[in-house]
Amino acid sequence: MRNLCIFIVTLFAAFAARAEATPVEKEYIILSGGPSLIEWEKYKAVPHDHWWGNFIRTARVRIEELRTQLGPDARITWLVYKPSYVTRGEQEKQDLISDIASVRDKFHLNLVFFQTSNANTSEVIDYLNSGQPRDKVKIGDFEYFGHSNKACWLFDYSNNIDSASKAYLHEMTFKKLNKGIFTKDAYVKSWGCHTAESMSQKFRDATGIKMWGAIGKTDYSQGFVVQLANPAGGDKWAY
Repeated sequence: MRNLCIFIVTLFAAFAARAEATPVEKEYIILSGGPSLIEWEKYKAVPHDHWWGNFIRTARVRIEELRTQLGPDARITWLVYKPSYVTRGEQEKQDLISDIASVRDKFHLNLVFFQTSNANTSEVIDYLNSGQPRDKVKIGDFEYFGHSNKACWLFDYSNNIDSASKAYLHEMTFKKLNKGIFTKDAYVKSWGCHTAESMSQKFRDATGIKMWGAIGKTDYSQGFVVQLANPAGGDKWAY
């Protein structure tokens, strides 16, 4: 009996040592919403998205940073809301999908186009939960580039309906995220407007992970960096 107990203890110790020796792989996820249509925005005092690539260019810059920092073998995934780039491409008379795919080819990443996100279903949530075997591949970085308000990421803002979205991810949907899919030190940030005013708290409640966001508006007009719209007015990054 004593020998059996020693064997069991030794077996558990071996399993524990093996687990410690096998680090969990990280996935780095960038999420891009879509641009508005000029036909909806051109008569507004402050129109959105003069350039179609606001949320593509900034994501590309971030992807390049990650690839440089992490090396050629890092697992980087880019989720892009496809329908808005199809419709904006028709307006621009340009194949924007091919332009987006060229970023995938240059930086050797996993490009995933999605088309559905609403109160009932979300391909984004589905990917975060099970796009990779989350017992082996945890999310170490998750960042959003796109339109938003304090409660929603608005993937097709002013693209399908003027000044509104049919494709979105509401803060209450964070409850559908599975426990343990993020690393404990995961870096999560929303580069859209107003996220820190509500969404960030809901994300932390659902996952235990901080999500940085903006108090106030963000500005994509530089084309390669996201800035707070009015830093002198008290706007700031928070979680």
